[in-house]
Amino acid sequence: MQQHFDKDSAHIDHPENDPAYQGLKVNRGIKAPPIINPYFKPRKRRRYTTDEYVAGILEGNVSLLSQAVTLIESTLASDRHMAQEIIEKCLPHSGNSMRIGITGVPGSGKSTSIDTFGMHLIKQGHKLAVLAIDPTSEVSGGSILGDKTRMEALSREKNAFIRPSPAGDSLGGVARKTRETIILCEAAGFDTIFVETVGVGQSETAVHSMVDFFLLIQLAGTGDELQGIKRGIMEMADGIIINKADGDNIDKAKLAASHFRNALQLFPATESGWEPKVLTYSGYYAIGIKDIFDMIDQYRHFTVDRGFFDLKRQRQAKWWMYETINDTLKNSFYEDERVKALQQEIEECILQDRITPFKGAQKLLDTYYQALRQDARK
Repeated sequence: MQQHFDKDSAHIDHPENDPAYQGLKVNRGIKAPPIINPYFKPRKRRRYTTDEYVAGILEGNVSLLSQAVTLIESTLASDRHMAQEIIEKCLPHSGNSMRIGITGVPGSGKSTSIDTFGMHLIKQGHKLAVLAIDPTSEVSGGSILGDKTRMEALSREKNAFIRPSPAGDSLGGVARKTRETIILCEAAGFDTIFVETVGVGQSETAVHSMVDFFLLIQLAGTGDELQGIKRGIMEMADGIIINKADGDNIDKAKLAASHFRNALQLFPATESGWEPKVLTYSGYYAIGIKDIFDMIDQYRHFTVDRGFFDLKRQRQAKWWMYETINDTLKNSFYEDERVKALQQEIEECILQDRITPFKGAQKLLDTYYQALRQDARK
Protein backbone atom coordinates (compact mmCIF):
# COMPACT_ATOMS: atom_id res chain seq x y z
CA MET A 1 0.00 0.00 0.00
CA GLN A 2 1.56 3.27 -1.07
CA GLN A 3 1.93 6.28 1.21
CA HIS A 4 2.91 9.84 0.39
CA PHE A 5 4.44 12.54 2.56
CA ASP A 6 2.51 15.75 2.99
CA LYS A 7 5.15 18.47 3.36
CA ASP A 8 2.64 21.06 4.55
CA SER A 9 1.29 19.00 7.42
CA ALA A 10 4.64 17.23 7.98
CA HIS A 11 3.01 13.86 8.45
CA ILE A 12 2.30 10.70 6.47
CA ASP A 13 -1.24 10.60 5.00
CA HIS A 14 -3.12 7.38 4.44
CA PRO A 15 -5.00 7.01 1.14
CA GLU A 16 -7.71 5.11 3.04
CA ASN A 17 -8.78 8.44 4.57
CA ASP A 18 -9.61 9.86 1.15
CA PRO A 19 -13.38 10.70 0.75
CA ALA A 20 -13.51 8.09 -2.01
CA TYR A 21 -13.15 5.41 0.62
CA GLN A 22 -16.18 6.18 2.76
CA GLY A 23 -16.48 4.11 5.91
CA LEU A 24 -12.73 3.58 6.20
CA LYS A 25 -10.55 5.47 8.62
CA VAL A 26 -6.92 4.84 9.61
CA ASN A 27 -5.61 6.65 12.65
CA ARG A 28 -2.12 8.10 12.65
CA GLY A 29 0.41 6.12 14.67
CA ILE A 30 2.07 7.47 17.77
CA LYS A 31 5.64 8.66 17.89
CA ALA A 32 8.08 5.82 18.61
CA PRO A 33 9.12 5.86 22.27
CA PRO A 34 12.81 6.28 23.09
CA ILE A 35 14.88 3.14 23.46
CA ILE A 36 16.25 4.28 26.83
CA ASN A 37 13.84 5.01 29.66
CA PRO A 38 13.94 8.82 30.10
CA TYR A 39 13.41 8.36 33.85
CA PHE A 40 16.35 5.99 34.20
CA LYS A 41 19.12 7.25 36.43
CA PRO A 42 22.31 5.16 36.50
CA ARG A 43 23.23 4.11 39.99
CA LYS A 44 26.73 5.02 40.96
CA ARG A 45 28.53 1.97 42.31
CA ARG A 46 30.13 2.40 45.67
CA ARG A 47 33.92 2.42 45.69
CA TYR A 48 35.20 0.14 48.42
CA THR A 49 38.52 0.48 50.18
CA THR A 50 41.23 -2.16 49.98
CA ASP A 51 40.50 -3.39 53.52
CA GLU A 52 36.77 -3.65 52.75
CA TYR A 53 37.49 -5.74 49.66
CA VAL A 54 39.83 -8.06 51.58
CA ALA A 55 37.44 -8.43 54.52
CA GLY A 56 34.56 -9.26 52.18
CA ILE A 57 36.63 -11.82 50.27
CA LEU A 58 37.79 -13.55 53.47
CA GLU A 59 34.15 -13.73 54.60
CA GLY A 60 33.21 -15.41 51.32
CA ASN A 61 31.21 -12.46 49.96
CA VAL A 62 30.80 -13.42 46.27
CA SER A 63 29.68 -9.92 45.27
CA LEU A 64 32.85 -8.29 46.59
CA LEU A 65 34.92 -11.13 45.16
CA SER A 66 33.44 -10.48 41.71
CA GLN A 67 34.12 -6.75 41.98
CA ALA A 68 37.69 -7.41 43.11
CA VAL A 69 38.27 -9.70 40.12
CA THR A 70 36.93 -6.97 37.84
CA LEU A 71 39.38 -4.56 39.44
CA ILE A 72 42.26 -6.97 38.82
CA GLU A 73 41.25 -7.45 35.18
CA SER A 74 41.01 -3.70 34.63
CA THR A 75 43.56 -2.22 32.24
CA LEU A 76 43.30 1.23 33.84
CA ALA A 77 46.52 2.39 35.44
CA SER A 78 44.49 3.91 38.30
CA ASP A 79 43.21 0.44 39.32
CA ARG A 80 46.55 -1.38 39.35
CA HIS A 81 47.78 -0.17 42.73
CA MET A 82 44.62 -1.17 44.63
CA ALA A 83 44.43 -4.49 42.75
CA GLN A 84 47.97 -5.38 43.79
CA GLU A 85 47.26 -4.42 47.42
CA ILE A 86 44.23 -6.73 47.47
CA ILE A 87 46.27 -9.60 46.03
CA GLU A 88 49.11 -9.07 48.53
CA LYS A 89 46.73 -9.10 51.50
CA CYS A 90 44.88 -12.19 50.24
CA LEU A 91 48.06 -14.12 49.44
CA PRO A 92 48.66 -15.44 53.02
CA HIS A 93 45.15 -16.93 52.96
CA SER A 94 45.59 -18.71 49.62
CA GLY A 95 47.18 -21.96 48.46
CA ASN A 96 44.74 -24.36 50.12
CA SER A 97 42.89 -25.55 47.03
CA MET A 98 43.31 -28.16 44.31
CA ARG A 99 43.85 -26.30 41.03
CA ILE A 100 42.69 -28.25 37.99
CA GLY A 101 43.23 -27.10 34.42
CA ILE A 102 40.75 -28.43 31.86
CA THR A 103 41.44 -28.22 28.15
CA GLY A 104 40.42 -29.96 24.96
CA VAL A 105 39.39 -29.34 21.39
CA PRO A 106 36.36 -27.07 20.86
CA GLY A 107 33.19 -29.15 21.09
CA SER A 108 34.73 -31.82 23.31
CA GLY A 109 32.26 -30.97 26.06
CA LYS A 110 34.41 -28.96 28.45
CA SER A 111 31.60 -26.78 29.83
CA THR A 112 29.13 -29.67 30.12
CA SER A 113 31.78 -31.78 31.84
CA ILE A 114 32.61 -28.98 34.28
CA ASP A 115 28.91 -28.71 35.16
CA THR A 116 28.83 -32.44 35.91
CA PHE A 117 32.19 -32.43 37.71
CA GLY A 118 31.14 -29.43 39.78
CA MET A 119 27.89 -31.00 40.95
CA HIS A 120 29.83 -34.12 41.95
CA LEU A 121 32.11 -31.98 44.13
CA ILE A 122 29.31 -29.84 45.57
CA LYS A 123 27.45 -32.95 46.73
CA GLN A 124 30.60 -33.98 48.60
CA GLY A 125 30.66 -30.66 50.47
CA HIS A 126 33.33 -28.85 48.43
CA LYS A 127 33.31 -25.21 47.34
CA LEU A 128 34.14 -24.76 43.67
CA ALA A 129 35.34 -21.77 41.64
CA VAL A 130 35.26 -22.04 37.85
CA LEU A 131 37.39 -19.61 35.86
CA ALA A 132 36.09 -20.03 32.33
CA ILE A 133 38.19 -18.40 29.64
CA ASP A 134 36.14 -17.28 26.63
CA PRO A 135 37.71 -16.78 23.19
CA THR A 136 38.12 -13.20 22.01
CA SER A 137 37.23 -12.24 18.46
CA GLU A 138 40.16 -11.09 16.35
CA VAL A 139 37.75 -8.93 14.33
CA SER A 140 35.57 -7.18 16.93
CA GLY A 141 37.72 -7.75 20.02
CA GLY A 142 34.65 -8.96 21.92
CA SER A 143 33.78 -12.14 23.81
CA ILE A 144 30.41 -13.81 24.36
CA LEU A 145 31.14 -14.78 27.99
CA GLY A 146 28.30 -17.30 27.89
CA ASP A 147 29.85 -20.24 29.70
CA LYS A 148 27.37 -19.91 32.59
CA THR A 149 24.51 -20.79 30.24
CA ARG A 150 26.09 -24.21 29.65
CA MET A 151 26.56 -24.85 33.38
CA GLU A 152 22.90 -24.76 34.33
CA ALA A 153 23.03 -26.88 37.47
CA LEU A 154 26.29 -25.44 38.80
CA SER A 155 25.26 -21.81 38.25
CA ARG A 156 22.41 -22.26 40.76
CA GLU A 157 24.62 -23.55 43.56
CA LYS A 158 25.59 -21.15 46.36
CA ASN A 159 28.90 -22.98 46.89
CA ALA A 160 29.93 -22.46 43.27
CA PHE A 161 31.47 -19.33 41.76
CA ILE A 162 31.61 -19.13 37.95
CA ARG A 163 33.65 -16.33 36.44
CA PRO A 164 33.86 -16.09 32.62
CA SER A 165 36.70 -13.88 31.39
CA PRO A 166 37.82 -12.84 27.90
CA ALA A 167 41.03 -14.44 26.69
CA GLY A 168 42.22 -11.30 24.89
CA ASP A 169 45.69 -11.74 23.45
CA SER A 170 46.91 -13.87 26.36
CA LEU A 171 49.16 -16.86 25.84
CA GLY A 172 47.49 -20.25 25.69
CA GLY A 173 43.93 -18.97 25.84
CA VAL A 174 44.21 -17.99 29.48
CA ALA A 175 43.10 -14.61 30.75
CA ARG A 176 46.03 -12.41 31.73
CA LYS A 177 44.96 -12.11 35.35
CA THR A 178 43.74 -15.67 35.91
CA ARG A 179 46.53 -16.56 38.35
CA GLU A 180 45.72 -13.55 40.54
CA THR A 181 42.03 -14.50 40.43
CA ILE A 182 42.94 -17.97 41.72
CA ILE A 183 44.54 -16.35 44.78
CA LEU A 184 41.36 -14.37 45.56
CA CYS A 185 39.12 -17.42 45.11
CA GLU A 186 41.27 -19.47 47.47
CA ALA A 187 41.19 -16.67 50.05
CA ALA A 188 37.38 -16.67 49.73
CA GLY A 189 37.32 -20.33 50.84
CA PHE A 190 36.98 -22.21 47.54
CA ASP A 191 38.87 -25.48 47.93
CA THR A 192 38.74 -26.53 44.27
CA ILE A 193 39.55 -24.31 41.30
CA PHE A 194 38.74 -25.22 37.70
CA VAL A 195 40.48 -23.28 34.93
CA GLU A 196 38.79 -23.91 31.59
CA THR A 197 40.87 -22.85 28.60
CA VAL A 198 39.73 -21.74 25.16
CA GLY A 199 40.90 -25.05 23.68
CA VAL A 200 43.86 -26.68 22.03
CA GLY A 201 45.43 -24.56 19.32
CA GLN A 202 47.68 -22.11 21.12
CA SER A 203 50.46 -23.03 23.54
CA GLU A 204 48.93 -24.44 26.72
CA THR A 205 52.01 -23.53 28.76
CA ALA A 206 50.17 -20.75 30.56
CA VAL A 207 47.42 -22.90 32.06
CA HIS A 208 49.87 -25.72 32.81
CA SER A 209 51.94 -23.22 34.80
CA MET A 210 49.14 -22.25 37.18
CA VAL A 211 47.39 -25.55 38.01
CA ASP A 212 48.24 -28.69 39.97
CA PHE A 213 46.53 -31.18 37.68
CA PHE A 214 46.21 -30.77 33.91
CA LEU A 215 43.22 -32.63 32.44
CA LEU A 216 42.85 -33.18 28.70
CA ILE A 217 39.41 -33.96 27.26
CA GLN A 218 39.27 -35.86 23.98
CA LEU A 219 36.56 -37.30 21.75
CA ALA A 220 36.15 -40.60 19.95
CA GLY A 221 34.32 -41.43 16.76
CA THR A 222 35.17 -38.15 15.02
CA GLY A 223 37.65 -39.60 12.52
CA ASP A 224 41.26 -40.59 13.04
CA GLU A 225 41.83 -40.56 16.80
CA LEU A 226 45.55 -40.32 16.17
CA GLN A 227 44.96 -36.74 15.04
CA GLY A 228 44.25 -35.94 18.68
CA ILE A 229 47.57 -37.33 19.82
CA LYS A 230 49.79 -34.26 19.76
CA ARG A 231 53.10 -34.63 21.51
CA GLY A 232 53.19 -31.17 23.14
CA ILE A 233 49.77 -31.25 24.76
CA MET A 234 50.07 -34.95 25.63
CA GLU A 235 53.33 -34.42 27.50
CA MET A 236 51.71 -31.79 29.71
CA ALA A 237 48.57 -33.81 30.49
CA ASP A 238 48.39 -35.53 33.89
CA GLY A 239 45.21 -37.30 32.87
CA ILE A 240 43.31 -37.88 29.61
CA ILE A 241 39.59 -38.55 29.54
CA ILE A 242 37.53 -39.61 26.51
CA ASN A 243 34.13 -37.92 26.63
CA LYS A 244 30.77 -39.09 25.26
CA ALA A 245 31.43 -42.74 26.08
CA ASP A 246 27.74 -43.64 26.01
CA GLY A 247 25.27 -45.43 23.76
CA ASP A 248 26.71 -46.63 20.47
CA ASN A 249 29.89 -44.67 21.09
CA ILE A 250 31.18 -46.78 24.00
CA ASP A 251 33.26 -49.15 21.86
CA LYS A 252 34.76 -46.24 19.90
CA ALA A 253 35.67 -44.48 23.15
CA LYS A 254 37.38 -47.60 24.49
CA LEU A 255 39.33 -47.97 21.24
CA ALA A 256 40.41 -44.32 21.38
CA ALA A 257 41.51 -44.78 25.00
CA SER A 258 43.61 -47.75 23.92
CA HIS A 259 45.30 -45.61 21.24
CA PHE A 260 46.13 -42.92 23.77
CA ARG A 261 47.53 -45.41 26.28
CA ASN A 262 49.79 -46.87 23.61
CA ALA A 263 50.97 -43.37 22.64
CA LEU A 264 51.75 -42.45 26.27
CA GLN A 265 54.06 -45.45 26.57
CA LEU A 266 56.29 -43.91 23.89
CA PHE A 267 56.78 -40.69 25.87
CA PRO A 268 59.60 -40.24 28.39
CA ALA A 269 58.80 -40.63 32.09
CA THR A 270 57.42 -37.55 33.83
CA GLU A 271 59.57 -35.67 36.33
CA SER A 272 57.17 -36.48 39.16
CA GLY A 273 57.16 -40.18 38.31
CA TRP A 274 53.39 -40.13 37.80
CA GLU A 275 52.07 -42.20 34.90
CA PRO A 276 49.18 -40.34 33.20
CA LYS A 277 45.99 -42.38 33.04
CA VAL A 278 43.40 -42.58 30.26
CA LEU A 279 39.73 -42.97 31.25
CA THR A 280 36.39 -42.92 29.45
CA TYR A 281 33.29 -41.17 30.72
CA SER A 282 30.08 -39.43 29.72
CA GLY A 283 29.70 -35.85 30.90
CA TYR A 284 26.07 -35.66 29.76
CA TYR A 285 24.97 -38.83 31.57
CA ALA A 286 27.46 -38.42 34.47
CA ILE A 287 28.98 -41.87 33.89
CA GLY A 288 32.50 -42.53 35.19
CA ILE A 289 32.85 -39.23 37.07
CA LYS A 290 33.92 -40.85 40.35
CA ASP A 291 36.79 -42.63 38.58
CA ILE A 292 38.10 -39.30 37.28
CA PHE A 293 38.25 -37.74 40.74
CA ASP A 294 39.74 -40.88 42.22
CA MET A 295 42.53 -40.44 39.64
CA ILE A 296 42.99 -36.78 40.66
CA ASP A 297 43.14 -37.75 44.35
CA GLN A 298 45.70 -40.43 43.59
CA TYR A 299 47.81 -37.87 41.72
CA ARG A 300 47.68 -35.42 44.61
CA HIS A 301 48.71 -37.98 47.22
CA PHE A 302 51.41 -39.33 44.91
CA THR A 303 53.00 -35.92 44.25
CA VAL A 304 52.62 -34.66 47.84
CA ASP A 305 54.35 -37.75 49.23
CA ARG A 306 57.25 -37.23 46.83
CA GLY A 307 57.52 -33.49 47.50
CA PHE A 308 56.76 -32.66 43.86
CA PHE A 309 53.44 -30.91 44.59
CA ASP A 310 55.03 -28.01 46.49
CA LEU A 311 58.05 -27.92 44.18
CA LYS A 312 55.77 -27.47 41.17
CA ARG A 313 53.94 -24.57 42.82
CA GLN A 314 57.25 -22.87 43.66
CA ARG A 315 58.36 -23.16 40.05
CA GLN A 316 55.05 -21.77 38.89
CA ALA A 317 55.41 -18.73 41.16
CA LYS A 318 58.87 -18.04 39.72
CA TRP A 319 57.62 -18.54 36.15
CA TRP A 320 54.81 -16.03 36.67
CA MET A 321 57.21 -13.49 38.17
CA TYR A 322 59.14 -13.42 34.89
CA GLU A 323 55.92 -13.41 32.88
CA THR A 324 54.81 -10.35 34.86
CA ILE A 325 58.13 -8.65 34.11
CA ASN A 326 57.71 -9.37 30.40
CA ASP A 327 54.14 -8.12 30.47
CA THR A 328 55.08 -4.93 32.34
CA LEU A 329 57.96 -4.14 29.97
CA LYS A 330 55.71 -4.70 26.97
CA ASN A 331 53.04 -2.34 28.32
CA SER A 332 55.66 0.26 29.22
CA PHE A 333 57.00 0.18 25.65
CA TYR A 334 53.64 0.56 23.89
CA GLU A 335 52.32 3.16 26.34
CA ASP A 336 55.33 5.47 25.89
CA GLU A 337 54.20 8.65 24.13
CA ARG A 338 57.45 9.00 22.16
CA VAL A 339 57.07 5.48 20.80
CA LYS A 340 53.44 6.18 19.87
CA ALA A 341 54.46 9.33 18.00
CA LEU A 342 56.98 7.43 15.86
CA GLN A 343 55.03 4.20 15.46
CA GLN A 344 52.81 5.25 12.55
CA GLU A 345 55.73 6.69 10.60
CA ILE A 346 57.72 3.46 11.00
CA GLU A 347 54.71 1.39 9.92
CA GLU A 348 54.32 3.44 6.74
CA CYS A 349 58.02 3.02 5.92
CA ILE A 350 57.68 -0.75 6.29
CA LEU A 351 54.56 -0.86 4.10
CA GLN A 352 56.39 1.10 1.40
CA ASP A 353 59.40 -1.27 1.61
CA ARG A 354 61.70 1.58 2.57
CA ILE A 355 62.98 -0.28 5.64
CA THR A 356 62.75 -3.86 6.88
CA PRO A 357 60.50 -4.83 9.82
CA PHE A 358 63.62 -5.63 11.85
CA LYS A 359 65.08 -2.18 11.20
CA GLY A 360 61.76 -0.58 12.11
CA ALA A 361 61.62 -2.51 15.37
CA GLN A 362 65.17 -1.44 16.21
CA LYS A 363 64.33 2.24 15.61
CA LEU A 364 61.33 2.02 17.95
CA LEU A 365 63.40 0.26 20.60
CA ASP A 366 66.19 2.85 20.28
CA THR A 367 63.59 5.59 20.76
CA TYR A 368 62.27 3.83 23.85
CA TYR A 369 65.75 3.34 25.36
CA GLN A 370 66.61 6.96 24.68
CA ALA A 371 63.39 8.07 26.36
CA LEU A 372 64.26 6.00 29.44
CA ARG A 373 67.71 7.60 29.66
CA GLN A 374 66.19 11.07 29.37
CA ASP A 375 63.70 10.32 32.12
CA ALA A 376 66.49 8.97 34.34
CA ARG A 377 68.44 12.24 34.02
CA LYS A 378 65.49 14.31 35.23
